[in-house]
Amino acid sequence: MNVLSTLAGFPNAAPLAGLDRAWTWSLGPVLHFAGVVTADGNRLLQTNQRGRHDEDLARAVLAFARRHEETLIGEGRPIKAIRGFSAADYAFDAVAATAPGVHGHHKAQNPDLTTVTYIVFPAFATEVSGRESLEEAQARYQKMLSPAEIGREAVPFLKMSFDNPRTGGGGTNPGRALAYPRTLRQEIPQLEGAPGGFVEWENRTGEVWRVAWDGEWVLSGAEGERRGMSLDEILEFSDETLRA
Repeated sequence: MNVLSTLAGFPNAAPLAGLDRAWTWSLGPVLHFAGVVTADGNRLLQTNQRGRHDEDLARAVLAFARRHEETLIGEGRPIKAIRGFSAADYAFDAVAATAPGVHGHHKAQNPDLTTVTYIVFPAFATEVSGRESLEEAQARYQKMLSPAEIGREAVPFLKMSFDNPRTGGGGTNPGRALAYPRTLRQEIPQLEGAPGGFVEWENRTGEVWRVAWDGEWVLSGAEGERRGMSLDEILEFSDETLRA
């Protein structure tokens, strides 16, 4: 298929000023899209915006993605992010890309385009590990990150498991599962007075920590075991690990 001619046929399509072989299109006043063809002309890097629309940001994301396209989409990972992005008035510090099997865009009306489309979006480096499985990448993109919302806040990558015999709370999946940072902050304090319980978490770099209570807080990880920390210190430490 000819990617450029396909883009030109989209509703309200127009060339994206300032970027070669790039187009914008929209569906009503809410959904706005922009795309640029890769260097080989065979694939599409597409960025989506819902609600609030900023063409300058879309242009900056696509230009960055095309400069780094081989690293972003050439390694076959379902989701990948590259640091070094910046745009005026935004805190984003990375651009992320998702593979066709993650996003499914164009599947209903143009499935041939789906297979060559990579959705790119402004991101925070803390949000993507690069080790996500296909299912994890789908969960991050479709449910957790809201990548089309340009006013969004960071949702750092986190996998955790926990068990609390006092509250009866705990994960049902084997091993650590994707979670929101607020869940980690919620479950750690619940361990107080619950010997035998634990909260274990993993950040985007693959580092793992574990917190338990045996009359005092016990934090363990790659550097060994630490005792005597206050709850506030434990929570601040957990926050810091997600900013790595």
